[in-house]
Amino acid sequence: MLTRRSQVIAGILLLLIVTVEFGGVFMTQVVNGNVETTDFQASFWRAGHAHAGVLTILSLTAVLLADGARVAWGAVGWLARLAIPAAGVLMSTGFFVSALGDGATGPNGFVVILGLGGISLAVGVVSLGLSLLLPRLQLPAT
Repeated sequence: MLTRRSQVIAGILLLLIVTVEFGGVFMTQVVNGNVETTDFQASFWRAGHAHAGVLTILSLTAVLLADGARVAWGAVGWLARLAIPAAGVLMSTGFFVSALGDGATGPNGFVVILGLGGISLAVGVVSLGLSLLLPRLQLPAT
């Protein structure tokens, strides 16, 4: 059973899937040639859309795993539940905004957001993994 905090996180994540759907509509326009892009832009935007969807689903899984293992709500528990969704937002945003600009053939300075997303993803999965492996990071059995 999900804690109330995790229910809120999961609810927000499910609503974020609608933004991924809008990204899919945009990507359909790109693939159909209705949006003028360079090959670089199309590939970065495709990667941004894919990362948004995959990391949102991974985030939902992480929340379920954390609550299922009764991971405590300390700093590590919060990271285990929130760093992965943050990575999804950061990475997809990084892919999209670093490819903006007419005729862009390489990333602009916003590409640094991708790195921040990668760090957030690593922090989230390591926090969750350690929380699942180390009983002292879990709530006592009732």
